[in-house]
Amino acid sequence: MSSLAQSVYIRPLTAEDAPAMLALRVRNQAFFQPFEPIRPASFLTLEGQREQLAAAERDFAAGTAYAFGVFLRENDELIGRVNLSNVVRGAWQNATMGYYLDQSLSGRGCMTQAVRQALRFAFAEAGLHRVQAAVMPRNAASIRVLEKTGFRREGLSLRYLQINGVWEDHLIFAITREEWT
Repeated sequence: MSSLAQSVYIRPLTAEDAPAMLALRVRNQAFFQPFEPIRPASFLTLEGQREQLAAAERDFAAGTAYAFGVFLRENDELIGRVNLSNVVRGAWQNATMGYYLDQSLSGRGCMTQAVRQALRFAFAEAGLHRVQAAVMPRNAASIRVLEKTGFRREGLSLRYLQINGVWEDHLIFAITREEWT
């Protein structure tokens, strides 16, 4: 179990990852949908994924967001994504984190390792001070990832995000550079 988690790495996503990202999204569409906004039909097309990833590349270069693919070392297969979005500089130095993983690898430590790597980037390379994440209270697997990676629970935000057509409450978690190990 932990050997699989140790064999995960992250790297910035590029438009060239569109075919692999499309395959991941299509394969997991039913699994992801209860946790995501409703997207236009064009999202699940190769062109839609190319557009998403081209925007992610521009945001990465501008330092406004950082999108990483999660890959298995053994075969370089794209198995998920972890994002640092909504980067705010100035006095806050904050980003929001979001992530998803292929359902077939859920519960095997892969996302925990990917989140740790993204936190290392956030604090050691991007110069952020704080990373926060919002999770629906029923998403126990995601909450476990945040707890295992050192996030602390800050509270509940009512009707925080529109997910699958419904305004959902979210638990807010955060970690600062001082808490990161």
